[in-house]
Amino acid sequence: MRARVAALVMAALLVLYLVFVTNYALLLIGDDEPIAKAIGFALIVLPFLGAGVLVADIVFVARGERLVRLLGAEGGLPVDDLPRLPSGRPDPAAADAEFPQYKEAVEAEPESWRAWLRLGLAYDASGDRGRARWATRRAIALERAGR
Repeated sequence: MRARVAALVMAALLVLYLVFVTNYALLLIGDDEPIAKAIGFALIVLPFLGAGVLVADIVFVARGERLVRLLGAEGGLPVDDLPRLPSGRPDPAAADAEFPQYKEAVEAEPESWRAWLRLGLAYDASGDRGRARWATRRAIALERAGR
């Protein structure tokens, strides 16, 4: 839940930033100087790029959460009994110790979205966000292909 609130706050800040950038870009486009106009047109592209990235991230999170709910309803989520750091995050050393079983499951069933999602959760517990997103994207693609 805390991650969702953080994501919503970041999305709101990004939207606010994009509004200000768009406003400033329109002011520059209205200027008589050719360089100001060029900068204004260049700045107008940023809100579209930002909005695209924001929408893609929101879609990724929604699809990932849906798979986690599906796996949870099946009783297939990994048991979260890892020791915690004072911050509340799983201890990376303990998460790393459990990691091989999830990697082996993916190697045994490379077309299983469930195995890939568990691997993504293991990467997340280990603190490797990039690989967690990559494994979760793979799980989403496999689940969508299997529908």
